[in-house]
Amino acid sequence: MSPFQALNLPNGQTIGNRIAKAAMEENLADGQQAPSQGLIRLYQAWADGEAGLLLTGNVMIDRRAMTGPGGVALEDQQHLERFRQWAQAGRAKGAHFWVQLNHPGRQTMANLGQQALAPSAVAMDLGQFSKMFAEPRPMSEEDIVEVIRRFANSAWLAEQAGFSGVQIHAAHGYLLSQFLSPLSNRRDDRWGGALENRARLLLAVVKAVRERVSPGFCVSVKLNSADFQRGGFDADDARQVIEWLNELPIDLLELSGGSYESPAMQGEVRDGRTLAREAYFIDMARDLAGVARMPVMVTGGIRRLPVVQQVLDSGVAMAGIATALALEPALPRLWRAGQAAHPQLPPIRWKRKPLASLATMAMVRFQMQRLSRGRAPKPTVRPWLALLLDQLYLARRTRQYRRAMAG
Repeated sequence: MSPFQALNLPNGQTIGNRIAKAAMEENLADGQQAPSQGLIRLYQAWADGEAGLLLTGNVMIDRRAMTGPGGVALEDQQHLERFRQWAQAGRAKGAHFWVQLNHPGRQTMANLGQQALAPSAVAMDLGQFSKMFAEPRPMSEEDIVEVIRRFANSAWLAEQAGFSGVQIHAAHGYLLSQFLSPLSNRRDDRWGGALENRARLLLAVVKAVRERVSPGFCVSVKLNSADFQRGGFDADDARQVIEWLNELPIDLLELSGGSYESPAMQGEVRDGRTLAREAYFIDMARDLAGVARMPVMVTGGIRRLPVVQQVLDSGVAMAGIATALALEPALPRLWRAGQAAHPQLPPIRWKRKPLASLATMAMVRFQMQRLSRGRAPKPTVRPWLALLLDQLYLARRTRQYRRAMAG
């Protein structure tokens, strides 16, 4: 099938083509964790690029639980007008625009000053960088019920704001992913132990969200095809979870992989192996797509139209593109016009893998910040400079967040 062929979803909605702008954490909220004018301008650029689907970066269900400073939170109607402006910008050219809902769990930065919640008291293991993350407290039954309620409430608010769907983030080592993994979930109650119990929270969240929104509002899930950690959530686990998700009204399943401890979503795994430069997860996705009854999307390193075609030919319904769209927001439009654009960042080959991972994210955020100011991306930025500027920016946003929370 062509990358520019429409995709019909189970709930009757139609996405105009098979190319999605995948989620990237923008850190461009205003001082009250609402969408800033710069964030809205960034999505105007992506809307002009004519991807069929735009996914936001992390939108948090609880402003006390942020993946980073400068993040957006959607808890109540206080800033709903700003969210409406954001939704209008993203949908201006006819794309679907979905909010990615998330909770960080133990992947909470210590300097934000908040208590990290997690399935179990298992701290992050990043060697000398472990202290960057808050010590997690095991969640009580009341905490879990509250998280389910918050996911459903934030989805309802997203629909009120004019977004066309939500994506429930259960990948990359965030809270729902932590419940799925036996490495981070060591509970002995109904939320832990066997995979059926570890998947209970994700399934409960999906059901609660679906019950709170209208039938025409899209509900999707982002799931790891594997965590790429020995003894963690693997492809067999993913296959079983997909079979359970098949029984729920889900409109799209995105497959990715990895976590902060093993950043496979950036092409690297915990033991230092480098994954394929493009379409990291296509082999696993091809196998898992055969199990899924809903359309499947795969994300991870895609930057060329022939690779998009390869993804679609494998039986996957949609290709998600992230970094390449930060470098060239008009990429789908250029491809449709016959241009063979393939933007990419130079690989960072630093020996300290966590530092290289931070630098990679910094280089991507550098491009998004330029776009948010109406400027062209600059792929040639030096990694050390992007990392320095990013750390200074995040330090300032961290101080701002802590002042706001103290107030």
